Amino acid sequence: MQSSNARPRGSEGDAESPAENHDGLDAARAEASAGVRYDDPWYDELASGWGETSGDGTPVAQVATARAEREDRAAAAADVYLEVQRSAAFQEVRSRYRRFVVPAGIGFFTWYVAYVVTATSAPGLMARPVAGAVNVAMVAGLGQFLTTFLLTWAYARHARLRRDRAALELRWDTQELTRTARGGAS
Repeated sequence: MQSSNARPRGSEGDAESPAENHDGLDAARAEASAGVRYDDPWYDELASGWGETSGDGTPVAQVATARAEREDRAAAAADVYLEVQRSAAFQEVRSRYRRFVVPAGIGFFTWYVAYVVTATSAPGLMARPVAGAVNVAMVAGLGQFLTTFLLTWAYARHARLRRDRAALELRWDTQELTRTARGGAS
């Protein structure tokens, strides 16, 4: 039996050992089929030549592949993304995002740290009852959950009202430019 690149297996083209014969063929049939080329559908002729030689010992010439063309088109598409990143529309979307996220993140983190620090440094304050068995610590802990939900709602609303339309238009333009750069129809 031969490998997918038409080279016999084993040493010097010997027949397979009984341990290697998984097809149930006897040694005589294996030797008879040793001269037949095994056509592997996964063997890529264009990929051969990686250190291989042609029959006379000279290296096989590299075949120009479509990979270079794909890489050129991918580089052109990458240039489109860099161009979009430098555009004023993209910078505006990012600026709107930062103007909401940075203050909201700082505010929430400050609120969380204040809760933890107060719980550890002022247990008497946190143990003060508010109503029945409910104390300040429980109200502040539930307030953490409430602010998480409120912040999520505010973020979604801000995105919907101030960023989504501009981001969608930017995405559409980017897809059109990428399609054009890759050689597709516009």
